[in-house]
Amino acid sequence: MSVFTDVKEKKSYLALVGLGYVGMPIAVAFSEQVPTIGFDINEEKIKRYKAGFDPTNEVGDEKIRSCSVEFTSDEERLREASFIIVAVPTPVKPDHTPDLYPVEGASHIVGRNLQKGSIVVYESTVYPGVTEDICVPILEKESGLKCGTDFKIGYSPERINPGDKVHRLETITKIVSGMDEECLNDIADMYSLVVKAGVYRAESIKVAEAAKVIENSQRDINIAFMNELSMIFNKMGIDTLSVLKAAGTKWNFLNFRPGLVGGHCIGIDPYYLTYKAEELGYHSRIILSGRRINDDMGKYVAECLVKNLIRAEVPVRNARVAILGFTFKENCPDTRNTKVIDIVKELREYGIEPVISDPEADSAEAKALYGVDFTDFSEIKDCDAVILAVCHKAFEALTEKDISALFKSGEKKVLSDVKGMLDRKEYEDSGYIYWRL
Repeated sequence: MSVFTDVKEKKSYLALVGLGYVGMPIAVAFSEQVPTIGFDINEEKIKRYKAGFDPTNEVGDEKIRSCSVEFTSDEERLREASFIIVAVPTPVKPDHTPDLYPVEGASHIVGRNLQKGSIVVYESTVYPGVTEDICVPILEKESGLKCGTDFKIGYSPERINPGDKVHRLETITKIVSGMDEECLNDIADMYSLVVKAGVYRAESIKVAEAAKVIENSQRDINIAFMNELSMIFNKMGIDTLSVLKAAGTKWNFLNFRPGLVGGHCIGIDPYYLTYKAEELGYHSRIILSGRRINDDMGKYVAECLVKNLIRAEVPVRNARVAILGFTFKENCPDTRNTKVIDIVKELREYGIEPVISDPEADSAEAKALYGVDFTDFSEIKDCDAVILAVCHKAFEALTEKDISALFKSGEKKVLSDVKGMLDRKEYEDSGYIYWRL
């Protein structure tokens, strides 16, 4: 009997290891089809899930309350599973080298509880070779079992897009791979239960790993190009978004826009690829150039704001600046690797301590990671400048009157609309010193 059949007939569990923005929606989806265990080492997170609260906003509190996932922080529950999915984060260290501690730690936990005949599938973004060369030896050492004989492995890169209510797990084609045809069939059949868009069978685990890591590297490079164009056009006195609208009338023009590139995918994945390339003696030119541009954009936004404060004859030191939005992307509470913090740090270099408001952000997470406190939007007033940093829906509804109320009366209003949410002409006609990427 195959592992897929075993789980489908409810003779065994499917288990998710790592219940964050990626793992939790996957666990909930599978729980509608097969018996599912949701494991995470964070006991506080497990308590929140059990209480029916979804801090990620990915599936919502109601769905968490009604799902049949058996949430647990007891690793021994994994012994009841024959199909295990590992979906832990893969960050980078301060020197931009891969931090494999989470995926290695998860492998130790899975290995200690791995049962003979099981399949382990990794979803964490890694460079080609990590699953087979790093994770498998840990699984074998901890379990005393032999890969290929006693258990099998696969890789299926996650494609969860936090905050996106259109492109969901169910609607995005899922890449799957396995160490042999038998386990690949089981993995493909299992994911087909929840991914209505279908699965794509990669030729090998390394191919699947490589496919994932280049997806976000491609986006990173294209956004870096837009950011560089924005800096060039700014010097020329040309509005970048107007240029992009004009160029976009050509059928094959790629629709990318300038912006801050944070989060735990686009801003991280390229470093995994370049790290492995350098191990093999190849130093990336294009990928790392794009990364350098994107990593410096927060500093650039702050510098442009300071120049506009000077233009408005506002003393820079101790200027009152409000930043609207702190998360790494719109309509999502996740603040990990947000590039808005780079704006904050650079402003502090000029003697400015900005007030920050974000109705979507996880305030406890932001406090723990960055030491920042949020101010309620209704309490922001008497500003010299405002930075509209993140395109939250709550900010899209703001009118010119709402924005104006944030400023000191009778003063020149310096407004940085990072993503170009507002009508430039409307604000310039109203006397604002308006700037955008």
